[in-house]
Amino acid sequence: MKSLRKRATVLAVGMGLALGLAGCVGAPVVPPLGLVYTDIDAPLNLRGEMGSKRGEASVVSYLGLISVGDASVKTSAAAGGISNVKHVDYDFYNFLGLFQRFTTVTYGD
Repeated sequence: MKSLRKRATVLAVGMGLALGLAGCVGAPVVPPLGLVYTDIDAPLNLRGEMGSKRGEASVVSYLGLISVGDASVKTSAAAGGISNVKHVDYDFYNFLGLFQRFTTVTYGD
């Protein structure tokens, strides 16, 4: 009886953790990712025209252990001198998980 109760508790805790962490993994758009190499561009939002200016901001990861940078829309817009954001894309690059780069690309005026 104790063994069954212990198993049920462990199962419940494990399922709770799995469900809780599953939301941390998703993104609005998740194109197919390659196991060895990935280099994709995809939209984050679309509001019509693109605008005359373009700005970028990136985060990089080394060996999947260290991740640094600021890929916020605010930083991307500032890099392009954009005060009115019209469209946002992203670029994702991965090579064997050893090096990854996520770039927010902002368009506007």
